[in-house]
Amino acid sequence: MISGKNRDQKKGINEILGPVEDLESYVRADWWKHIFNANYLRTDGDVVQDEVITKDEMDRFISIMGIEKNSSVLDLCCGQGRHSLELAKRGFINVTGLDRSHYLVTKARATAKKNGHRVMFKEGDARKLPFPDDTFDFVMLLGNSFGYFESLHDDLQVLKEIRRVLMPWGKLLIDVSDGPYLKQNFEPRSWEWIDNKYFVCRERSLSKHKDRLISREVITHVKKGIISDQFYAERLYSFETLGNLLFRADLSDITSHTEIFTRSKRNQDLGMMAKRIVISAIAKKERSALKQKGTIKTIAVLMGDPRRMDIVKPEASFDDDDHHTINELKKELSRIEGYNFIYMDRHENLIDDLRRSKDRIDLALNLCDEGFFNDASKELHVPAILEVLKINYSGGTPQCLSYCYDKSLIRGVAKEMDIPVPKAFLIKPDDTTFIELLIDFPVIVKPNFGDSSFGITKDNVCNDIEALENAITNARDKFGYNKPILVEQFLTGKDMTLGIIGNPPGSYKVLPIIEEDYSMLPADLPKICGYEAKWLPASPYWQVRSVQADLPEDTKHFMIASCLRLFERLECRDYARFDWRMDRNNTPRLLEVNPNPGWCWDGHLAKMAAMEGLSYGQMLREILKASEQRIAYSNVIRASTEHKKAHMN
Repeated sequence: MISGKNRDQKKGINEILGPVEDLESYVRADWWKHIFNANYLRTDGDVVQDEVITKDEMDRFISIMGIEKNSSVLDLCCGQGRHSLELAKRGFINVTGLDRSHYLVTKARATAKKNGHRVMFKEGDARKLPFPDDTFDFVMLLGNSFGYFESLHDDLQVLKEIRRVLMPWGKLLIDVSDGPYLKQNFEPRSWEWIDNKYFVCRERSLSKHKDRLISREVITHVKKGIISDQFYAERLYSFETLGNLLFRADLSDITSHTEIFTRSKRNQDLGMMAKRIVISAIAKKERSALKQKGTIKTIAVLMGDPRRMDIVKPEASFDDDDHHTINELKKELSRIEGYNFIYMDRHENLIDDLRRSKDRIDLALNLCDEGFFNDASKELHVPAILEVLKINYSGGTPQCLSYCYDKSLIRGVAKEMDIPVPKAFLIKPDDTTFIELLIDFPVIVKPNFGDSSFGITKDNVCNDIEALENAITNARDKFGYNKPILVEQFLTGKDMTLGIIGNPPGSYKVLPIIEEDYSMLPADLPKICGYEAKWLPASPYWQVRSVQADLPEDTKHFMIASCLRLFERLECRDYARFDWRMDRNNTPRLLEVNPNPGWCWDGHLAKMAAMEGLSYGQMLREILKASEQRIAYSNVIRASTEHKKAHMN
């Protein structure tokens, strides 16, 4: 029991005291709320800010836990994020850090942003984690971040919360001070220079019940004097006592792995970090009742592989803008309540990862428009894999994606439906010359198979035979395109896009039609939204902007009706985009159909959604909702059909 006098003495966090007889009586119950600040990084920086130590620790921990790059990992009590950020450096993509200290979390976020690391950092209390049941494959509780609470019951509550948020058979790894070692070897008094300006003096003693180590730190600046006089207490665990607590939290397979002897460059007082033990445990449990009821849904977000080449991109690889786009997506998805999002982008393991995870995935949000292994011709392979594994997913079927990847085929479907298209003809890979030009100049040269304007630059707009031959040669030689080339009448009217979210003829939303504003372009440049406009910031085409199209009502109604018919005919699902252009008579003609169109925050779909009053996050939610409604309706129809068959039999 702490006397009233001592309670009053402890009110001031930085109150300076003289000698004290009983260190324990000066420890605040919530000391951990106040101590983890800039002074903590000063006094413990020789360990907690040493990159070599962190790398060595993560080598051990990854080996023990068997974490894979797409595993969902919680770094609990993450501090300034040293372990989380080390995982991100190594290519781990589903890492979350949580800590009670606002100062340390802010620092972690700043470091992640500065270095382009994809880690989600949150503030929170370990006794009540702000995550749904069955969220993480692994939880790490590292760097002696356990045993701070005054009550053993609170430590037990932390472990119970960890079990709750772990996936069935998920694994916990704890790295804590070796209690028996510290009881015998702690230094009652020490002092050390932190740097040229600061030094720290420490006092230590065991608590009354010998179960906690009490510490006092007096931090002094050579000119400013004492800047902090702080007390704290940490529970001393052995493998046996911590194992018993883990057992009480209903965790299984409790295993002791290794001992860690820390080596500091300052080679001085290491305190609680001198020797630590590493223990793992497994959450052997069924999926939670809340999960089974469908209250919280797990969504697997499938994306392009940032580790692989992507020939569509200017440098054939993901750059800072790509990673920023991915971070914007993750940020907005994390704000949608009722969902747990896991991200899968390592394509070499994708099939195995999906197979292992399929029982806990409610829906795959298929945003892999780069294609399997970043091969655009294999975009249809991703939903095909999901079909084989019987995982529900968003967006177009393999057949739909296959149809729409072929521009010439889509032209044929549209013509069959009496939807106007520009005149065009195909040039096969082995055609070296063509006898007669079937359409008038100007024309535009397009790869018949492809997306993201790959192979379409300003030089693809041709006004004579020589320019046409050069454009075809460039497509073959410069872009390495060895498939049929579409030579299409170049239309000079409004360049427009129409988007649909939902599933006609039932529930759907037609977004405002937009057109490209080419008024900023020099007069000698063709008005196209090609490769330069999408990928080259230094190009004049980077100035092209999208504005809401000003169209007569009958034109607008015709375009909407045509797009709805195409949506159904081509079996698009959940969302799609349709590209049109006006001819010289102001007749809109269909150019392309884009199932699973670009989902990025600054893409055409997001621009149209913004004009409809939808934020980026709301647009993503609408796509999710459309997928869920379609799947639910399909399940009802399937159940009804099976019921009828059963009665007939």
